[in-house]
Amino acid sequence: MARDQTPGGESADRDADGPVAVVRRLTTFPVKSLDGCERDSVRVVRNGGLAGDREFALFDSDGEYVNGKRERRTHRVRTEFDPDARTLAVTLPNRTETFDVDDERGAVTDFLSEFFGYDVSLRQNRAGGFPDDTEASGPTVVSTATLREVASWFDGVDADGMRRRLRANVELGGRDGSLPPFWEDRLFDRRGRVVPFAAGDVEFVGVNPCQRCVVPSRHPDTGAEYDGFRETFVRRRRETMPEWADSDWFDHDFRVMVNTTVPEPSWGETLSVGDEVRVGASRPTDD
Repeated sequence: MARDQTPGGESADRDADGPVAVVRRLTTFPVKSLDGCERDSVRVVRNGGLAGDREFALFDSDGEYVNGKRERRTHRVRTEFDPDARTLAVTLPNRTETFDVDDERGAVTDFLSEFFGYDVSLRQNRAGGFPDDTEASGPTVVSTATLREVASWFDGVDADGMRRRLRANVELGGRDGSLPPFWEDRLFDRRGRVVPFAAGDVEFVGVNPCQRCVVPSRHPDTGAEYDGFRETFVRRRRETMPEWADSDWFDHDFRVMVNTTVPEPSWGETLSVGDEVRVGASRPTDD
């Protein structure tokens, strides 16, 4: 299923004899930078994101995000969200409290302000959330095989630990077995081109490989830095780069996972575990 580039830059359709990908796991992150919530199915909302994903975010008094990039103590906050009851259980090192996120938002911020030692506010955007990439605000995509491969580069890190470090929305596996590592790199092309694909009734556009920040290098529970994480990642990513990932997006190799958009006709559709992935031919971005 490697991308077959022609001299004019066009991409042929993917090899139909290759492994068929399906959605194996769906995860939304109700509060930006905090723990994920596994879903069997989830609706696509107005900006192309998933309903409830990054619906809430913490901000400081200057209007800056309180997130893993800027506040290491964020890693020590555990949360469990019930999407039906709309409750958020927040566990700090010394206590746990459960809040109604619609009616008790002030209580959440008081609880977390005490923990951080400065005032924080919890803001909500139900229409599209607070995505990391506002230009490619659709669900992020990775494969289980990639999580296993990348985890194998680091002592003491397993696939679930890497899953928590990379924080993808959509995780893919094979319909009749496993996919090769970095299979999802087929879902983008070079700059100026995108790759349309679908999962179930939802149409996606694959834009680029996600540029990683400092968060994956930290232990998801403690925030402790993994010594040499970025250097090891960059070296091994280059050593294991599959042929279908040949792209000028790799101006550096600290990239993994695919950023997407969802065209407006698919807003309101539902994405489900088990949906089969169908990959189209690369096309110019403006198309």
